[in-house]
Amino acid sequence: MIEVKNISSKSILTPVSGLLNKSEFTFTLNPYIGCAFGCKYCYVQEMPAARYREEKWGEYVDIKTNAAELLEKDINKALKKGTPISIFMSTATDPYQGAEAKSKLTRSLLEVMVKLKDNIDYLMVHTRSPLVTRDIDLFKEFGEKMIVSMSIETDLDKIRKVFTPAAPPIPARLNALKKLTEAGIPTRASVSPMLPLSKHIAKNLKAVTNRVALDDFFMGDGDRGRRTERMGIRKIYEQLNLMQWYEPGAYKKVLSLLREEFHIVDVFNEN
Repeated sequence: MIEVKNISSKSILTPVSGLLNKSEFTFTLNPYIGCAFGCKYCYVQEMPAARYREEKWGEYVDIKTNAAELLEKDINKALKKGTPISIFMSTATDPYQGAEAKSKLTRSLLEVMVKLKDNIDYLMVHTRSPLVTRDIDLFKEFGEKMIVSMSIETDLDKIRKVFTPAAPPIPARLNALKKLTEAGIPTRASVSPMLPLSKHIAKNLKAVTNRVALDDFFMGDGDRGRRTERMGIRKIYEQLNLMQWYEPGAYKKVLSLLREEFHIVDVFNEN
């Protein structure tokens, strides 16, 4: 059972911090607190705001009902300060999780950004939900100033069911990404964090997008893999007898496969 409640927030754009300081983004935007997909490996559950909640990760979603109103104000504040506006939506929740189908909160935020698009340098929408295709009409308004990044950690749905059983099936995500790409929306498949996958991963992704990103638990959990260790993900790999995938250099063989098919492979925090 997922606890869903409406809340008011004081702001909606958050200046980037941590690993994102090295990126081109200046702000993060999270329409919700919590995430119904409840991925077992999600680093957000190790953050203080989640660790001290009574509800377990994946069992609560707070809807920031005043988010659209706040967004316009926050953008105008940033403009007055001369701060470039490059937005990552979202880093700590999924903007297209189940609650979005009814609340349409993310859509309302996109409508604000479309109105102010001349002042927005770039927008990345990051999700693992096929619901994202609902907003193709708004994405088209941004032209090349945006990208939809679809999280596809593996091309094996049996692996997805182990690590993130409440998240949308892999075939549905691939179909959604293909639909976006065919509609002319800039897209990217994000193998993040990399889970065990097949040798056909590169060809499977190339069929639905022209760009791909790759990271693993050691590069992407914000604590060089220590957060992932604390969440007990190693035990899952041991139980599956797949420890060869839980090594700091395991991503390199996947990177080689991806580079055979893609001109652009974004490797997060590669040394």
